Amino acid sequence: MKITGKELIDLGYRPKKWFAEALDHINDNKLEHSEMIKYLAQYNSPEPLPLQESLDFAVNIRAENENEADNVAKVVQTMKTLLKTPTLTAGALMPDACPTGPDGNIPVGGVVAAHKAIHPGFHSADICCSVMLTDLGNADPKKVLDAAHSITHFGPGGRDRTTEMPVSMELLEAFRQNDFLKDEQLISAARSHMGTQGDGNHFLFVGTSKKTGNTMLITHHGSRGPGARLYDKGIKVANRFRNELSPATLRENAWIPFETDEGQEYWEALQLIRKWTKENHENIHGATMEKLGVQAQDRYWNEHNFVFRDGDTFYHAKGATPLEDRFMPDVTGPRLIPLNMAEPVLIVQGKTNSRNLGFAPHGAGRNFSRTQHKKSLAHKTTEEIFHEETKGLDVRFFTKDIDISELPSAYKSAAAVRSQIEEFGLCEVIDEVMPYGCIMAGDIRKNATWKKKMKFRK
Repeated sequence: MKITGKELIDLGYRPKKWFAEALDHINDNKLEHSEMIKYLAQYNSPEPLPLQESLDFAVNIRAENENEADNVAKVVQTMKTLLKTPTLTAGALMPDACPTGPDGNIPVGGVVAAHKAIHPGFHSADICCSVMLTDLGNADPKKVLDAAHSITHFGPGGRDRTTEMPVSMELLEAFRQNDFLKDEQLISAARSHMGTQGDGNHFLFVGTSKKTGNTMLITHHGSRGPGARLYDKGIKVANRFRNELSPATLRENAWIPFETDEGQEYWEALQLIRKWTKENHENIHGATMEKLGVQAQDRYWNEHNFVFRDGDTFYHAKGATPLEDRFMPDVTGPRLIPLNMAEPVLIVQGKTNSRNLGFAPHGAGRNFSRTQHKKSLAHKTTEEIFHEETKGLDVRFFTKDIDISELPSAYKSAAAVRSQIEEFGLCEVIDEVMPYGCIMAGDIRKNATWKKKMKFRK
């Protein structure tokens, strides 16, 4: 009698990729029941992994004032809960750390090492959020900012068909060969979102090197729609594994075992999304240079929201800058740490030490939510706040609506972050890009499409 998948399910096995191969083997060899049970033992699920005792971790952050005390207490507590996850082997908090959700969620400014496991929740939907710098020599900063303003694109959604920037055909073909990336909605987003920078804290910054005086163009954004769709798929797959391997693990901390087919495919998908994001930066920089008629003197970039592999260890940086060359296969220069629009972008270098796991901060972080920050400034007009905090700078918002939640006062003290970088020996500052001006999305909620629809219905 031919054995079917129903018999395997009745024996307690969940339908998986190996079902087809196993059924072929059982039926081709006409295994007796006892022989079949012995053969199927290789597919038995392991005992569920319990949470581990929370690991010790490096705390490279100190409250500078009363306002920061609550923030520091929360990030320390959430790391303690997070490090009960059974795959994790080490952790560190950076000076720009701030909470991102309930207790146990990895905070911004958190770094954790996992053994043979990829945790999609640890890189979040903004996969490969990154910064790229192009040295434009003696180019006029204002002309650079004007040209870039005419090129780049901020806000939700993508470009229309007439202004799309091309995605390399080689990359699109690689997307189509990957199980996580091959659906047409994701590929459509990869096309329309190329040359776009999103919203929130993403920016286009122009400044001058403190060391050389050269003009520098810096962009900050992640993988946009394609990355967000990959994250959604990754977290679903990770939770299928969590239900089987470690139901006690928090949903946000689920993982995909690297040595499974899904793990290999997800790792490859992350590398392709990384290539797409780098290409996105390059297209914006390239189009700006073409409009100006200038050549790049130098260029380098680094992601700060990604997963980095070193053998069987997977370092998850949720807003932390990788220092070691082994983390970046295409490394061409030092690393970048932006602070806020009124402060220099730090150019740094460094090595792994006992406190940093090979990482440095990625920015200045926040002590308060956007809403809390806006409430704290309710006694002033938006225009007053803007002029006070951007004096002497050419600061622009793509939507023309000022977003005060992205002004310097919304972030931690840049001086405090810098002093703690030095205090804890996290990295070395080798140059600074002094600010001339920047472009950000603006308050996209003020004239959001859904609000316009509500007004129309009324």
